[in-house]
Amino acid sequence: MRKLSLRKQAAFLALVLAAAAALATPLRVKDLGKVQGWRDNVLVGTGIVTGLAGTGDSSANRATRQALSNVLSQFNLSVPPEQVNSRNVAVVMVSASLPAFAREGDTLDVQVASSGDARSLVGGSLLLTALRAPNGRVYALAQGPVSVGGHRYDANGNVVQKNHPTAGAIPSGATVEVGMENTQPARSQVTFVLAEPDYTTASRIATAINEQLGPGLARARDASGIEVQVPAALRDEPVGFLARLENVTVEPDRRARVVINERTGTVVSGGDVHISPVAISHGDLKVTITSQNSVSQPSFLDRAGPGVVTAVVTNTQMDVEEAGGTGFLAGAGTVSDLVQSLARMKTSTRDIISILRAVKAAGALHGDLVIQ
Repeated sequence: MRKLSLRKQAAFLALVLAAAAALATPLRVKDLGKVQGWRDNVLVGTGIVTGLAGTGDSSANRATRQALSNVLSQFNLSVPPEQVNSRNVAVVMVSASLPAFAREGDTLDVQVASSGDARSLVGGSLLLTALRAPNGRVYALAQGPVSVGGHRYDANGNVVQKNHPTAGAIPSGATVEVGMENTQPARSQVTFVLAEPDYTTASRIATAINEQLGPGLARARDASGIEVQVPAALRDEPVGFLARLENVTVEPDRRARVVINERTGTVVSGGDVHISPVAISHGDLKVTITSQNSVSQPSFLDRAGPGVVTAVVTNTQMDVEEAGGTGFLAGAGTVSDLVQSLARMKTSTRDIISILRAVKAAGALHGDLVIQ
């Protein structure tokens, strides 16, 4: 059963690599970057989550007592912070992302995280919280029940916890009060910015724009920016020109890169990552330690002298087994060819990761090795 599982993993990995190698279709420009000035804005605020079942901040948290006292004072209730003693509330940090084209009345997803010593936010609701930008201006208001993807229960020293119950989210929990003002595109010239800077891709995009929209409109300024001139006849309608610009098709260049996730045992590579001829030998060392306990009992307890007692003796045995190493000579090719060769040898995904790292260290893997 284990060999079958390893074989399935290797076959799936080889299929992913083959699919990546076959992917060479042109892409739209809008899938490779965005127009300069189009960006999200971070909002943050401090709020209070109420309705917790005794899992909120303790009375030792002065920020919680002061915040709850301030909230009560807005409803003509004068309660000094020293008299606030409740574990049903928690002070939290609230954050959201304001899109570039957000308008008044739009809703945003909100992230909530405890900033005190609360044990769990399960069942709590966020009170009205102002979300501010770095300039100190309020752009959105957040409120609503907190959705927590976990739980934590404790009793008599026993604790049962799943995921992180001190962080949660409120889908569509914030309402935009002030929309973004700088969303009007330039009328004479725009700059298209690549998500991954690359000189070859920037040059290809400029060439594709000149071929599909008109000669002399685009020029690659550097590895990430392409300057595009808006035709004089379309400067009163820049949105229509930008729509045509986004749908220009181009075949981007790709960097030779292998991504490895050691936690999940996943390897993803482009089909054009080349490997020089290299000799690979991979073995396995297995150490087995067994312990057996036995009782040493004196034959005649009534005749035994002072200090003679029953003793427990532990016998330990250690065996070291070194499996025969798998060695072969890999010729010049790609990572896909190497993985297919290792799959035929029934090599596990974990061993493939170790081999790829060793090949990169030997200087035979010509590409970036990204380890997550």
